[in-house]
Amino acid sequence: MLYRTTLPSPLGDLTLVADDNALVAILWPNDKVGRVRLPEATARDDHPILAAAATQLCEYFAGARTAFDLPLAPRGTDFQQAVWRALNAIPYGETRSYADIARAIGRPTATRAVGAANARNPISIVTPCHRVIGRSGALTGFAGGLAAKQHLLAREQR
Repeated sequence: MLYRTTLPSPLGDLTLVADDNALVAILWPNDKVGRVRLPEATARDDHPILAAAATQLCEYFAGARTAFDLPLAPRGTDFQQAVWRALNAIPYGETRSYADIARAIGRPTATRAVGAANARNPISIVTPCHRVIGRSGALTGFAGGLAAKQHLLAREQR
């Protein structure tokens, strides 16, 4: 069973989703239908994992947290899981290119596939897909929108 709560944030209302043991998703206000495929979640504001995630996200947005300490259970293929683990290894305040991530997972020619897996990252912000940019340094697609990506990167540069 999945549970959800809504967290007001500087980027709009985020939907946090957890199962009994871990955070499963953080969804954007205008998330594309089907980007993250999950069964229906029951509203539950008192769920301990959702409460911990909300607290840590609020600390992050306030500039008081640079790393998250939450149990995570993103749902995806083995390849997607490898990409998401590589995202979690990007230090706060730093960026990597899609090619860097492809090399990090031992698939140096899979840059486009890395981009696709990055786009399907279900745990935005906590699994920092916003830290992945184009090889030229340009901001590229982001589920929360480029303005949100720019906001998150700027916050981490302070």
